[in-house]
Amino acid sequence: MAVASEVAGLGPVNAIALVGALGVGSQWLAWRLRMPAIVLMLLAGLIVGPGLGIFDPARDIGPLMKPMISIAVAIILFEGGLTLDFHSLREARVGVRRLVFIGAPLGWALSAAALHYTAGLGWAASSVFGGIMVVTGPTVIAPLLRQARLQQRPAKLLQWEAIVNDPVGALAAVLAFTVVLVMADTATVGEAVTEFSLGIGVATILGLAAGWGIAQGFTRGVVPEYMKVPVLFTVLVAVFAASDAVLHESGLLAVTVMGVVIANAELPSYDELRRFKEHATVLLVSGVFILLAANMDRDTLFAMEWSTLGFIIVVILLARPVTVMVSLLGSDVPMKERILIALTGPRGVVLVAVAGLFAERLVELGYDDASKIPALAFALVAATVVWHGFTLAPLAGWLGLTADRASGVLIVGGSRWSTALAKALQDAEMPVLVVDRNRSRLRSAREAGVRTYYGDILSEDAHNTLDLVPFEKVIAATDNDAYNTLVATDLAPEFGRENVWQIARSREESRRHTLPVTLGGRELGSGRTHRELSSLMLQGWRFGRTNLTDDYTLEQWEADRPDGVPMMELFENGSVRLLGPEHPPREKSGVTLLAMLPPKEDSTSRD
Repeated sequence: MAVASEVAGLGPVNAIALVGALGVGSQWLAWRLRMPAIVLMLLAGLIVGPGLGIFDPARDIGPLMKPMISIAVAIILFEGGLTLDFHSLREARVGVRRLVFIGAPLGWALSAAALHYTAGLGWAASSVFGGIMVVTGPTVIAPLLRQARLQQRPAKLLQWEAIVNDPVGALAAVLAFTVVLVMADTATVGEAVTEFSLGIGVATILGLAAGWGIAQGFTRGVVPEYMKVPVLFTVLVAVFAASDAVLHESGLLAVTVMGVVIANAELPSYDELRRFKEHATVLLVSGVFILLAANMDRDTLFAMEWSTLGFIIVVILLARPVTVMVSLLGSDVPMKERILIALTGPRGVVLVAVAGLFAERLVELGYDDASKIPALAFALVAATVVWHGFTLAPLAGWLGLTADRASGVLIVGGSRWSTALAKALQDAEMPVLVVDRNRSRLRSAREAGVRTYYGDILSEDAHNTLDLVPFEKVIAATDNDAYNTLVATDLAPEFGRENVWQIARSREESRRHTLPVTLGGRELGSGRTHRELSSLMLQGWRFGRTNLTDDYTLEQWEADRPDGVPMMELFENGSVRLLGPEHPPREKSGVTLLAMLPPKEDSTSRD
């Protein structure tokens, strides 16, 4: 009873603080443990909610919970729309089109059949919930793809299918619900069709108009830079609310269309918007999953029967595989990729949020069996998240669809020094790529058998065609200090600032030429500039690898090679640690030290 009295005092502020701490804390812990973040978030919500009874969203947050979840889902779908840059769909276009136009209707029908025959729902509730089950959850797919490190095409197929099918699934549920309304004699067929068509039309027009208006306003400087994100957020919520007022859940379509328009408008400030929405999505996904898990009551959880387990098995092992295989039949998607996609279909936030809403409305219309929908939705999300979270990476590895797991190095700037470094890394069986805007500078790398890319690493073509999954580290090593700084600054949010390095800039005596610490990357090596490194290569310096052991330590290496310049530490698991003036090598056995060595010391390296 003492616990109950303390719990009763948990107010909205404390509740929201708890949600934030649990959500972000789960994401951080998952990153440290290399586990699926969604799994930990579900566990955290279940523990503080139905487990210990510390947090009850309906009690502690009250009537604000549903609007909060609705707006959060809208922002998440808008974020999904912002990733739909049509230029990046080249390799996956046919597959995505088939998964949407063939897969969505077929998946709807198979899901409804699974609900009726295994979970025992009537056809009315099954048809509505079956439409929602079309969604595969972009908020769940994204972290799973980061963890599994899939090859580019299957990853894009899964990502695009999830993003596009999210609003499609919600609209399928709306369509099924209008049919149920007609069957319940609450509306005529004409009224239902008119309302549905009007809602879809308004949602599409609002999304297109809002996206075009934002793009024009930002491009023409109508909105100042510091107000772009607040204006975007305000318009987003307004569009969602206006569309939803015409037809419930059509707001999901409106915000998705708005995001797609902005994503393809080639805005100069798009990177800032993308980074903001990525940060917002991390917070929102964390919060929504904690809220939904904590909102489950014990009676509902314990009420799950064997039929629930049978329903989940049928969906994962029958409905999803049949949907994908039929959709991709006759396409150019290889069979291995079809198998991977067929066995990967995690459900997420939209499914649980929208299912709960329609369940309430169906019960109000007299369909009592719809009361089972929230529990089934939660069980399906939890089961698919946990199942795919632990099986996607092994399955991709078994099918040979995993990108190289070694921590590869991306070198920007072709030169004799870059080629020598790339060749040394390649000899150590590490993925490496040399990029340069000048084809002639890549000649020595090509002759050495090193993989190269001719073009600007910051270009749209590089963004759309280069598979950067195998590369964890970036070294900006051109002869232009300003460009090196630009590359390091631009790629830092994507790779992580701790993974972006550059060769030393030319020394400037005047403080007027000193750049702030927020620009550029970490300094590599001994602080030598491009000119100095090129000069050393002309003098005969080379790269050498030395295995450090208990018998041959770092101290002995330094004594044997006083002029050697440590550049990297290579580990047995394929990872790499770059070295510099502020990040010296560490005394550790079992590490291979990669260093620049003068001619007289090159021959003494112990490979």
